[in-house]
Amino acid sequence: MKILSADFVKSCLKPAHYPREHLPEVAFVGRSNVGKSSAINSLLHRKAIAKVSTTPGKTQTLNFFRILTSDKTWSPLFFVDLPGYGYAKAARSVREQWGPMIERYLTQRAQLCAVVQLVDVRGVEAHDVTTLEWLTHLGYRPIVVVTKIDKLSRGRRRPALLQVCQTLGLDNQEAVVGYSSKTNEGRQELWSALRARYESWNDSG
Repeated sequence: MKILSADFVKSCLKPAHYPREHLPEVAFVGRSNVGKSSAINSLLHRKAIAKVSTTPGKTQTLNFFRILTSDKTWSPLFFVDLPGYGYAKAARSVREQWGPMIERYLTQRAQLCAVVQLVDVRGVEAHDVTTLEWLTHLGYRPIVVVTKIDKLSRGRRRPALLQVCQTLGLDNQEAVVGYSSKTNEGRQELWSALRARYESWNDSG
């Protein structure tokens, strides 16, 4: 599958600002600095369509990207980059705004066909576990993407992925996608998982 175009559309704080096109959407969630923007850039073969920052908590809005691929059965679609969770140093007023904004989007957006939750291969935190539980409670089956897998040697990756699954309460290693934004490892597997989620969502609709 080829990426024909990928464009940033807008940043939104409330439903009135969301794009009006009724296209399938994929939401990306994860704690601050887990690598959401880098993963989006990697998936789209773009260097900086999603802004990468070393400052945790930088993303404070819902950022919509319109994607056109060679797979015409579910293209075009939107990627939606959500603010990172678990960053305590953000201003309290900002953190209090994030929660309702994200919950409103996840519970009310009818065209949301898949949720990707990113966790760091070097350690799952309590926020990751509670977020996965919350998303599952909302009725989603998040695609769990384990980022920064290139930080580990080949021999350490399988044990690390198994540890992630155990910590998150997932059944087996096949429940997660190991991903590297630097090498694009896991890119095809993630696209395949997204395609499967779309098909399931489309059939149920």
